Amino acid sequence: MVSESYVRLGVNIDHVATIRNARGSMYPDPVEAAILAQNEGADGITAHLREDRRHIRDEDIDGLIAALNIPLNFEMAATEEMQKIALKHKPHAVCLVPEKREERTTEGGLDVLRDEKNLRAFIKPLNEAGCRVSLFIAAVPAQVDAAKRVGAAVVELHTGAYCDYFYETKHAQCEAEFENLKNMCGYAHSIGLEVHAGHGLTYETVKPIAAFSELKELNIGHFLISDAIFNGLGTSIKKMKKYIEEARAS
Repeated sequence: MVSESYVRLGVNIDHVATIRNARGSMYPDPVEAAILAQNEGADGITAHLREDRRHIRDEDIDGLIAALNIPLNFEMAATEEMQKIALKHKPHAVCLVPEKREERTTEGGLDVLRDEKNLRAFIKPLNEAGCRVSLFIAAVPAQVDAAKRVGAAVVELHTGAYCDYFYETKHAQCEAEFENLKNMCGYAHSIGLEVHAGHGLTYETVKPIAAFSELKELNIGHFLISDAIFNGLGTSIKKMKKYIEEARAS
């Protein structure tokens, strides 16, 4: 039985595909990376199928669905094409994210408040298909409330600004963003949403976030794949899980 204090670690394998696609080769295989992550203690795998297929490709999703024994968190934009793919595969979780082709990575949270009507209609068939729908949002009360209204079961709070401020040594801004994340984690939980967090987290920034008592899952990708270049993916996952467990124990 999993402890109430346990925080799941979802490993995002997008950037294994980024390295593969940079050479136009068949390796490294993100499905193989996902299986390795599963064997080394990951609690779930995250993969973002972008509209331009810049990293994860359709055949990767096919392979992940066939190979994994742990949950797949399918990140996607709220488009008709992506909805069809999600309804075909019925992954454990679908995380809706904003997407711009010119961005290097997801730059901010989904504006649920602005697109509430469309998102409610978009989410309904996913819920009916048994997918747990998550919305990747900024830690803003109005966005949390809107996520609840449109039928999401989960919110994933965007930790990117907190991590950027940390490494830019903008201490006041970092502290303010941290307090905001902490407050929104508690608020989202209080209105019945499961709370996840992710984006930009490293060994140095993960512990304070992992310590939030209401938090259930962290999704981390780019840093783990980067660290794995030097230390191996299994070592990187185990070290990250150790830091998360230490944060919860304290």
